[in-house]
Amino acid sequence: MIFSRVFLLIFAVSLVSGCAAALVGGAAVGGYHVGKDERDAGVVASDSAITTKIKSKYAADSVVSVFDIGVRTWEGTVTLTGAVGSFRARDTAGDIASATNGVKAVNNLIEVEDRSARK
Repeated sequence: MIFSRVFLLIFAVSLVSGCAAALVGGAAVGGYHVGKDERDAGVVASDSAITTKIKSKYAADSVVSVFDIGVRTWEGTVTLTGAVGSFRARDTAGDIASATNGVKAVNNLIEVEDRSARK
């Protein structure tokens, strides 16, 4: 009985310490990217806000799926990637991005794929 409690305690501590290492490691990786980015911190924050605004608009839109489209912002220029099932979805995604405050230009690289054969 006492052995099982000690084992359970050791197991719980090892799980918690493993999670802490993963969290600290994730923060270190994030810090690495920020340290290697040549943009000013304000520009990075602005680009991140633009990306977040666009993705939230996609999530609320009935034509565009936020899961189909990748959004990256660099100094106000937005690049859209991914694949959608119609030209309407592709164009709507570009229009939404263009209409977002802070966006200077949009590179719409979204591909239109034939999804009629999918089940």
